[in-house]
Amino acid sequence: MIQNAGPPIERLRERFGERPFRVAEAVETGLSRTTLYRLRNAGQLMSVGRGVLQLPEGGAGMLSGLAIVAARAPAATICLNSALAYWDLSDEIPERIHIAVPRGAHRPAITHPPTRVHVFDAATYGLERQEATTDVGEPFRVYSAERSIVDAMRLSHLVGRDVALHALGRYLRRREARPPRLAELARALGGASQLAPAMEALLS
Repeated sequence: MIQNAGPPIERLRERFGERPFRVAEAVETGLSRTTLYRLRNAGQLMSVGRGVLQLPEGGAGMLSGLAIVAARAPAATICLNSALAYWDLSDEIPERIHIAVPRGAHRPAITHPPTRVHVFDAATYGLERQEATTDVGEPFRVYSAERSIVDAMRLSHLVGRDVALHALGRYLRRREARPPRLAELARALGGASQLAPAMEALLS
């Protein structure tokens, strides 16, 4: 255990700032679980999920739910409807946070915030997986806009066909759109048959 000087709250603020953190992470700073629970019971820390705490002044940033899930399941990746919303490719506000884990890995059970876990092929799980932060600097992992589009098209039965097509159309209208990259990812992920005709119709 690391022994640090300074009041517990100041040590937590210096280490984690406004982002949510796991109890295990806080213990690594030299604080005991008893101290953490005492601070929580005194209102100096907030419980924002099972085993996840946050300083009260951190508030709940616009995307804080993503960071809370990331703290609970750091190996997971924001995907599908939640990734489309993050990249402003959908007007939908998902009722659940959608995350992916690689096949064969631990499948987390997260009820707060409501979360749906999807199992992706381990061989392509890391493809276009990126680091991101919420509006208050909280870290999480999310698939790129391009992969999010391809995943939505190939898994439209999960996302919703209309949601997937709307996202593809919105992406293709952007100046920075990269249709060749979409086609390349679709081939790698097994979604070419769903993506190609939709792209052809939208680009014609």
